[in-house]
Amino acid sequence: MNMTEVLARRSHWLTAQSRHPIVLSTRVRLARNLADRPFPPALTAEAAEQTEAEIAAALEAEKTEGPSLQYLSLKDMDDMEKSVLVERHLISPALAALGAGRGIALSPEHRLAVMVNEEDHIRIQVILPGIALQEAFQLADQLDDLLEAKLDFAFQESHGYLTSCPTNVGTGMRVSTMMHLPALVMTKQMQQVLSALSPLGLAIRGLYGEGSKAWGNIFQISNQVTLGKSEEDTLASIEAVTGQICELENQARQMMLEGRGALEDKVWRARAILGNARIMPAEEAFRLVSEDRLGIDMNFLQPHSESFAALFLNLLPAGLRYNSGKEMNEEQLNVARADYLRAAVNGE
Repeated sequence: MNMTEVLARRSHWLTAQSRHPIVLSTRVRLARNLADRPFPPALTAEAAEQTEAEIAAALEAEKTEGPSLQYLSLKDMDDMEKSVLVERHLISPALAALGAGRGIALSPEHRLAVMVNEEDHIRIQVILPGIALQEAFQLADQLDDLLEAKLDFAFQESHGYLTSCPTNVGTGMRVSTMMHLPALVMTKQMQQVLSALSPLGLAIRGLYGEGSKAWGNIFQISNQVTLGKSEEDTLASIEAVTGQICELENQARQMMLEGRGALEDKVWRARAILGNARIMPAEEAFRLVSEDRLGIDMNFLQPHSESFAALFLNLLPAGLRYNSGKEMNEEQLNVARADYLRAAVNGE
């Protein structure tokens, strides 16, 4: 299967309608390194390619035992293909910026993605729709066990798994939930939530992690501490905090119903613009899609066929360019974005 076929497949977490009105997806990531060589930032070009080949062989050998994985090397991708993988949360912007000696293994529906030679030699990622913490961890842990039986991972009894970044030492596990929190933003309670998470060893970030903006009122809640906490403790902590934030978001939505007329007007205006606009700048599109989703969740608007996550990510530049098969400037992107939204909202 080539890159064209890979990108033609829709990721499971995008195609499945979310099993939760607020939580869009769950992600579990495990960072691992090989014990007998420098971490990726210190690898020579030749050593990076040798490491990539060794890990790729181990990953591809799992086709008969676990989820079917296909390995794709970054040296065989163009910049557009890398950008689409970033937009779909399958690789990081940091990996996309690197060259030969790096790659990714993907399962058929992209539930599993394994980055090779990013910040660490191996980063196993599982991303599923809705709240699925245990399911995501079990799938990541299964592949981790299979790889550890073949590869010698850097591990110390006193510290756990060793990683390039000290904040990942220990379990090497990062867990996050992606949440749509428009009511907390609109009622100006989001800063209060942000302030409460830091003392708990948790972080809240935008759509693409650290340093990114919360486009469309989408936030990621994740753990910051991996040393001295078990996988079970981390999963329980994220699940509990996610539940608490969902409760606060629902309370804020109920509060907004006190001004029901204004709220109905806002979401209906969003639906009307999405269904009729001919030019749609990105930031306006994200805001309107968020308001439209709020109207669906609160039973003011009928749902459309696209999942919220797919609707949102299909507005991004690389995907629009890739799907059109041509380069587009900003003005052309705004027209293509409007065309896509009209078709999606009107069921065309």
